[in-house]
Amino acid sequence: MKKLLLLLAIVGGISFTASAQSDKARFSIGFEGGLPIGSTSDVYNVGLGGSLKYEMPIGSGTMFTISGGYTSFKVKDVFGGGSVGFVPAKAGIKYFFSDGFYGEGQVGAAFSTESGGGTAFAYAPGIGYALEGGFDIGVRYEAWSKNGTISQIGVRIAYGF
Repeated sequence: MKKLLLLLAIVGGISFTASAQSDKARFSIGFEGGLPIGSTSDVYNVGLGGSLKYEMPIGSGTMFTISGGYTSFKVKDVFGGGSVGFVPAKAGIKYFFSDGFYGEGQVGAAFSTESGGGTAFAYAPGIGYALEGGFDIGVRYEAWSKNGTISQIGVRIAYGF
């Protein structure tokens, strides 16, 4: 929780010193990190991965987003160790409240890479800041639901072009 508060403080501090352009379509590539929460933290230690996102303007300060990537969760040793992989694919809306600061909501599916793992419904509300020069940092709650829920506090650090 302390790490999340520190991250939010950093994002808030940056929001007073930078601005971003949000009126053109762009791609971004990013590093994804996740801290499992709730019962998910009983089984997994951490989630790591990467993603590609496309943003298209649909109104003043409003973007339609579509993203896909890969996330690997490290399984705790007490459950045999190793890792499990997922391919989340989501679409949503990103709204800029002020220069650079935004809120975003996405829904989609998370596809397990494990044999018989199936597909889960994915949803992810979050906030972030798009820096001038193409960098973007976002924090979100993300959950994947199918016969239970895998949930995490996720962070995305990306570069847009």
